[in-house]
Amino acid sequence: MISTDLYAYLLYLADDVHVFGHRLGEWCGHGPTLEQDIALTNLSLDHIGQSRLFYQYAANSEGNGQTEDSLAYLRDSSQYRNSLLAELPNGHFGTTITKLCLFSHFKFLQYRSLCHSPDKTIAAIAEKSLKEINYHLKFSNSWVKRLGDGTRESHSRMIESLKYLWPYTGEWFEKTGYERALIEAGIISDPVSFQQEWTKNISAILSEATLPVPSLSDWIQSGGKNGRHTEHLGHLLAEMQYLQRSYPGLTW
Repeated sequence: MISTDLYAYLLYLADDVHVFGHRLGEWCGHGPTLEQDIALTNLSLDHIGQSRLFYQYAANSEGNGQTEDSLAYLRDSSQYRNSLLAELPNGHFGTTITKLCLFSHFKFLQYRSLCHSPDKTIAAIAEKSLKEINYHLKFSNSWVKRLGDGTRESHSRMIESLKYLWPYTGEWFEKTGYERALIEAGIISDPVSFQQEWTKNISAILSEATLPVPSLSDWIQSGGKNGRHTEHLGHLLAEMQYLQRSYPGLTW
C-alpha cells in the first residue's frame, strides 16, 4: 500500500499527460500537413504512453483492485487531477503548438527533478519520459519561432494564443496538499524551485519568436490538480471513456 498523498500525486502525473495526449490525438486526420498530422499523433502516443506507466504504478501499489484501465477510463471528472491547461480545447494549430511548448518546458523540468526522487519507480519513469520530452521541446520550439516570426497573421494569432494560455501556467507551481506532504517527506522537489528556470527558458523562446512575454498577475486559473475542472474535461471524458463504459472489462 502506498500513502494517500503519493497515490494522489501519481494520479496527477498520469492524468496530466493522459488528458494532454488525448487532446493532441484529436489532430489525427486534421493536421495542416501530412507531416504535422503524423507528428502530432506520435506526440499524443508519447504522452499516453507516459500516463500508462504512472497508472500502472498507482494501480499495482494501491491494492484496492484498481487497474490502469479503471483509473484511466472509469473515474468521474472530479476525480481527475490533471492541470487545467491540459484539458483546454486545441483551438487552431498555433494554439496547440503554444500549449505544447509551455507544457513541454514544464514537464522537462518536472521530470528532471523527479529523476532524483528516492522513489525508484517514479525516478525510472521520469528518466525514460525525458527522452521523449526532449523531442517535444525541439518540435514545439521550432514551430513557435516559425509562427511567431512568420507572417503578420501568424504573429498576431500566436500573441492571442499566449494571452489565452498564460494564466493557466501558474497552476503548475501552485502546491496542493498532497504535493506539500511529499515535499516535506523528501520524495519530490518543490515545483517553485524551477519556476524561475521555466520562465527564463520560455522567455528565451518567445524572444526568438518575436513574441512578448505575457505578464502573470496574482490571480491564476487553478483547481484542476484538486479535481475542480472546466466544462471541457467532461466533454472530453465522454469520448475517452465511451468504449470502456460501453464494453466493461476491456484492457488497454
